[in-house]
Amino acid sequence: MILEMSAAELIEKLKSKECKASEVLDECLERIEKLNPQLNAFVTMNERAVEEAREAEKENKPLAGLPIGVKDNTDVKGMRTTYGSKLFENNIAVEDSIIVERLRKAGAVIVGKTNLPEFGLVGHTDNPLFGPTRNPWDLKRTVGGSSGGSAAAVVSGMVPVATGNDGGGSIRIPSSFCSLYGLKPSLGRIPCYPSSPAFIGLVCEGFLTRYVEDTAFLMDLVAGRDDRDMQSIPKDDGYMRAIEEPIDGVKIAFSPDLGYATVDPEVEQIVRDSALKLEEVGEIDELDLKVPNMEFDLIAKVIFETVTMLDGVFEGWEEKVYPAYQGFLPMMDSMSFKDYVGIQENAQRLWQSLRPIFQEYDFLITPTLAIPPFEIEGASGLSEPIAGKPSTPVGWMPFTYPFNFTLQPAASIPAGYTKGGLPVGMQIVGKHFSDASVLRISKTYQEMSPWQDRKPTL
Repeated sequence: MILEMSAAELIEKLKSKECKASEVLDECLERIEKLNPQLNAFVTMNERAVEEAREAEKENKPLAGLPIGVKDNTDVKGMRTTYGSKLFENNIAVEDSIIVERLRKAGAVIVGKTNLPEFGLVGHTDNPLFGPTRNPWDLKRTVGGSSGGSAAAVVSGMVPVATGNDGGGSIRIPSSFCSLYGLKPSLGRIPCYPSSPAFIGLVCEGFLTRYVEDTAFLMDLVAGRDDRDMQSIPKDDGYMRAIEEPIDGVKIAFSPDLGYATVDPEVEQIVRDSALKLEEVGEIDELDLKVPNMEFDLIAKVIFETVTMLDGVFEGWEEKVYPAYQGFLPMMDSMSFKDYVGIQENAQRLWQSLRPIFQEYDFLITPTLAIPPFEIEGASGLSEPIAGKPSTPVGWMPFTYPFNFTLQPAASIPAGYTKGGLPVGMQIVGKHFSDASVLRISKTYQEMSPWQDRKPTL
């Protein structure tokens, strides 16, 4: 049932009593029991899920008992929030995060917590506590990250939808690697509280789904201002209503590289061909852009904030963390506070280079990532090769983090598959606060080029 319909359709069946929340949950739990040993998507299960599903059957709420997975850096009261770290192995959340609070209020059943790289710092889901999450399309390959467990859970049908968050690409990266839809909303559209002191001013809450309408439906329930997050903003008028409105006469800019990225040729061609399908609803221009590369700024920000957080709480933390992070201290010693302060100035330069584009065009399309999913063995989420050639530290993910710095809504949508059958994503970036418009053009593309019938074989 879960793999045969959208979550929105499933909710309608739950509301009409064609099926029960407890029956849907049983299907989820059966698939988790069968597939999780291969994939390692879920790391902690909700012991009260069956009870919560039965309670949902007695109520009349918008989600009607829909099962949902929650990323393991998002608090669910009474459950572990480990951040994929041995340092937080036994950390029990004392309250729900705002997104979970709103999902529960709407009638969701939290199935369990999904895996992530330690503290969500890299784009490859592996950690010292639970190990790697494997891609259902090819078990030798990564799901990406940092919302990798959520991606594996949704694309394999363990749950209809799952939460993620995105400080540099962490919703869009695994969506691209797993053939899912993932929207990074505008900063603050879904309040982010509580949150860890990393990716400050960049991280957004969101979802990984198989259908655009599922993201829109959930956004209607969880978006909107909350004083606990001082950066939170009001929601739009209605996301489900927005995606039903016709779209035409739009102007779309396409860039295969933003002027600095090296991209696998097969990925570039797949995305270009997919972008051109949108000529049915507007004009597409391929631009020769020269956008500042914020790679060093992203690395500096992550290192400064993470090391500051850990140094203040855990003595000898560097001996217990994911091996790729053990170089953080020497890297921090090579940088100055001036480097950190300059990040915001560089973000302004980035926006000034992009501003003319969004004055003329409604959307900017790029590849989501520069490569297809890479093999887990020997991977760290850093310096992955592109078309067999060495890469810079995060050169394989050059398209996602710029739009965290500019605070714009950006989505990854399935564009196609390589000759080897690996998923490729296309990124659609909208103007500031235009979350509804990004959802609308995403739904238009989904109608032109649906992807849900193709499923991984496990």
